[in-house]
Amino acid sequence: MKFYIYTLGCKVNAYESKVMYDCLINSGYKEGLRDDCDICIINTCTVTNSADSKSLKTIKQAIKKNPKAIIVVVGCLPQTNKEKVLQIPGVDIVLGNINKSKIAEYIKEYSSKIDDVKDISNVEFESMKLNNFNKTRAFVKIQDGCNNYCSYCIIPYSRGNIRSKNKDDVINEVKNLIKNNHKEIVLTGIHTGSYYDFDNNYSFSDLLKDLVKIKGLERLRISSIEINEINDEVLDIIRNNEVLVDHMHIPLQSGSDKILRLMNRKYNKNEFIDRIAKIREVRPNISITTDVIVGFPNETEKFFEESVSTIKQIGFSKIHVFPYSIRKNTKASLMDNQVDDKVKKQRVKYLLDLSKQLEIDYMNKFINSKVWFIPEVYKDGYLIGHTGNYLLVKVKGNKDLLNQNVCVLLKEVLYPYCIGVL
Repeated sequence: MKFYIYTLGCKVNAYESKVMYDCLINSGYKEGLRDDCDICIINTCTVTNSADSKSLKTIKQAIKKNPKAIIVVVGCLPQTNKEKVLQIPGVDIVLGNINKSKIAEYIKEYSSKIDDVKDISNVEFESMKLNNFNKTRAFVKIQDGCNNYCSYCIIPYSRGNIRSKNKDDVINEVKNLIKNNHKEIVLTGIHTGSYYDFDNNYSFSDLLKDLVKIKGLERLRISSIEINEINDEVLDIIRNNEVLVDHMHIPLQSGSDKILRLMNRKYNKNEFIDRIAKIREVRPNISITTDVIVGFPNETEKFFEESVSTIKQIGFSKIHVFPYSIRKNTKASLMDNQVDDKVKKQRVKYLLDLSKQLEIDYMNKFINSKVWFIPEVYKDGYLIGHTGNYLLVKVKGNKDLLNQNVCVLLKEVLYPYCIGVL
């Protein structure tokens, strides 16, 4: 039987889809095409109402394209709204955000509709492992769940309680990925920096200390981390280990203290600014990227301008900008003073323009400098890949250099690329 997996949403979903892929291949199934398969698996996202709509649309398209296939819907959408999924004619198996690693067992047992969405408010970490990610950069899921309950976010309900992977399982997975020629490991999770192995009294900084010692690991990257999780122990590792790359993604969400309080974020703008300054003390050229939500309820022009001022003061190297979207069953959805969509659109454009300029300014800092990058793509005679600080480099070269650590001299910025010579 042939299968196809649709993946929507975050890097954690991408990792879990790869786990399901491996499980099915190891159970004797074969990968099929989107329009020609016996099993369709849709790994859904529910982070916004539009994500819900996209997930539902994908489910219905999969049913239409493969009317005789077993349709499996997993992930965040059924975890928070399984009734809506079960009402779709043609859906056969419905799972939430645990037991994805047992996908082959569910398919083998299937004879009539299966509904096995479990309560994940207090569950253990589901052990998953990958030996090969088929890319230079490999993701390792070390954590799941979130206890922050930001007022705009449904994730604590769709992903459950905070839980972490056993430290030995993480270390062994990283070692196996390195044996399979992966140069870079990206640590990922729903709330990655909250990692803690309670069985071994072992913190996120303890994990970083052990991972940077692994022979053959050239780059270690943290997919995203909250500002209040970058404590002195983590800073010390950043200071003393070049394996940790010169890039961190740290969500700001708003640069206004009033809006941060309404969002139920766990810091104020001065705490954020001060911690960024400490990071730059130990890594002066580090690339710091961020997420910002615009048009949150009660975000007046004054509060937006305050946010812009904070962003400029910090000097991010890139901003991922999201217009606030009402998410049902969150506190923010019930707030007064919702912002007009036209105003949101204008603010998004302003921040995207600012982001591009900040990105170009950061790229220009490295012109006429030698940098190391790992080519991930070969196209039209050019090698394309990223440096540790996430500059996108394009250079004429030989295909044999793919997946190697290559030194180049950067000559100019042709956005979005830094153009270099070997």
